[in-house]
Amino acid sequence: MLELIVFASAGVVVVASHFKIRQYTRTKLRFVDVVQNPVAPVIAGAAAAVVAAPVVWLLPFVGAGTAILFGIGIGSGVALGAKDVKRLPGE
Repeated sequence: MLELIVFASAGVVVVASHFKIRQYTRTKLRFVDVVQNPVAPVIAGAAAAVVAAPVVWLLPFVGAGTAILFGIGIGSGVALGAKDVKRLPGE
């Protein structure tokens, strides 16, 4: 039962981080040219995983997989947010 709760909470964190970073990329980083670079999502995801690694190391029930999934969520959010910016009408 405890494993299911940990799995669900990790999933919620990954999905929430994806949508928050996608919204942030769409609104705040709209005019930043570096976000349009194809390497930007990889760098953002790797940095997020590295930052999350010590945090999940301290928590007893989550592991490295959670940090990796968090990085993947951040990277995909940046990629899709940058794609959304390209589709928005010019202002």
